[in-house]
Amino acid sequence: MGIDKKTVEDVAHLARIELNAEELEKLSSQLEHILAFIDKLSLLNTENIVPTSHVLAINNILRKDEPKASLPIDKILKNAPEKQGSFFVVPKVIE
Repeated sequence: MGIDKKTVEDVAHLARIELNAEELEKLSSQLEHILAFIDKLSLLNTENIVPTSHVLAINNILRKDEPKASLPIDKILKNAPEKQGSFFVVPKVIE
């Protein structure tokens, strides 16, 4: 898969990025090298590789989701700039 300067220019336009001729040349070359490397990776046999495998044994450390008592309303509203009853008062954002 190749990438040409026109494609880079079109994507830069969509991203609202201004590129001069030198930057366009450099970026096109870099993207071409990246895509060439990806093409090399596609030649590898990954048939028996689990999609989420990793070199290291990594596990997420998650605590059990246990229901607990909420904070008291007085403590929650203590630093509120404005409150009404047991609610925060915020500026209206929808007209």
